Amino acid sequence: MRLVRWGARRCVSWRVAFRSRLDAGMATAEYAVGTIAACAFAAVLYKVVTSGAVTGALQSVIEKALDAQF
Repeated sequence: MRLVRWGARRCVSWRVAFRSRLDAGMATAEYAVGTIAACAFAAVLYKVVTSGAVTGALQSVIEKALDAQF
């Protein structure tokens, strides 16, 4: 009886330890989805920053900064 209880406790402790290792980091599929999402966000951000309105606003800010008198 004592051996059975020891075996059951050992099995439970192994499962807890194994489960905590699985939850410690991202799986390969999660890395892939995260990478694709980051690339998509970068592409959208690039399109916004290179649009005419944003380019004109940035150019205006830089011109005002360079023409400032000290």
